Amino acid sequence: MHEARKKFWDGVRAEFPLLIGVFPFGMIYGALALNAGLSALASQMMSSIVFAGSAQFVTAQLVKDAAPGLVIILTIAVVNLRHMLYSASLAPYLKDLSLKWKFLLSYLLTDEAYAPTILKYEADGVNKTSHWFLLGAGFSLWFIWQTSTALGVFLGAAIPESMPLDFALPLTFIAMVVPALKNRAMVAAALSAGVVALLAYALPFKLGLILAAFAGIIVGTVMEGKK
Repeated sequence: MHEARKKFWDGVRAEFPLLIGVFPFGMIYGALALNAGLSALASQMMSSIVFAGSAQFVTAQLVKDAAPGLVIILTIAVVNLRHMLYSASLAPYLKDLSLKWKFLLSYLLTDEAYAPTILKYEADGVNKTSHWFLLGAGFSLWFIWQTSTALGVFLGAAIPESMPLDFALPLTFIAMVVPALKNRAMVAAALSAGVVALLAYALPFKLGLILAAFAGIIVGTVMEGKK
């Protein structure tokens, strides 16, 4: 258990720089969800059940725009497809875990938890306690996300629109993506997705994000095949 605790706190420490950006992001979501017409309970429960910041932001915006329920469900499903890629990437390292551990870690798997974990596993490999690193990273993010959402919900309109909290989100994702860009295929995928996201920004229902994701996947796959 000593080694497991050490791995857990290693995961927490590795996650900490990303939590600085996540906290204001959660506050913005809480306030936005209320402004979109969701109740305080529904806003907080979405953070607990869905636990996916980008999907929650999209949902709040679509609810505000009175989008059909089917559109909301399909949009969330597409936005969260990247989690299947994260799972597939980590699966070889976690294949020997029990089903209970896999369920728990799959719930805690997010962009921010995946980034330091895959870098750790690729650099050091895994042993019988390595999954505690992902648990530490995932749980610390979960705790901060619930706390920051609650603050956003309860503060609500008290958060001035002039407060520049939204700058933290792009900085957080930049901090996650840059260390993972290890070859030309990864760089090309990131750049192409970024360009498409900017060009398609004005599309309704956040379709620009979906197109950007597909563009990144296609370009990365093509570049990878040319090696």
